[in-house]
Amino acid sequence: MKTPLTIGILSDTHGFVHEEIVDIINHCDLAIHAGDIIDVSTLEQLKPKQQLIAIQGNNDAHLTQLNTVEKVVLPGGIIMVDHGHTHGHKSPSHESLRQTYPEARIIVYGHTHKQLVEQHSTPWIINPGAAGQTRTHGGSKCLVLTIQSEQNWQIETHIFN
Repeated sequence: MKTPLTIGILSDTHGFVHEEIVDIINHCDLAIHAGDIIDVSTLEQLKPKQQLIAIQGNNDAHLTQLNTVEKVVLPGGIIMVDHGHTHGHKSPSHESLRQTYPEARIIVYGHTHKQLVEQHSTPWIINPGAAGQTRTHGGSKCLVLTIQSEQNWQIETHIFN
């Protein structure tokens, strides 16, 4: 494994990505967009070194080329990506997500626009927060997962005004 492997994680861009988040994502090996993209031109700005993985959010039915769930297999575990809206309307149920994806090491969801990193039990539940301009709750946000080894996964939060 090339060490470290970096994965930029964002969601809820709603047609706009904060320029500093674009810069972070484009320096990562992989990028994961957890839905509510709205405009495909948003994805075209994201150019990670290896691969961009994106899913449909509840506002993305027109983006038929995207799946509603993605499974990302990485050294040391699996990341499941699900926008979250089918696991509870206002706030997705972490219990429901964990029951649906018990094989995951991390479950990434969006929908709430609120950044969250919950690592107290497995699978970890993370939400990068809104990376655009819509309901950012204090600034555009993203996460970077760094995989140093199969055992060592670290999450870094980023917030921009």
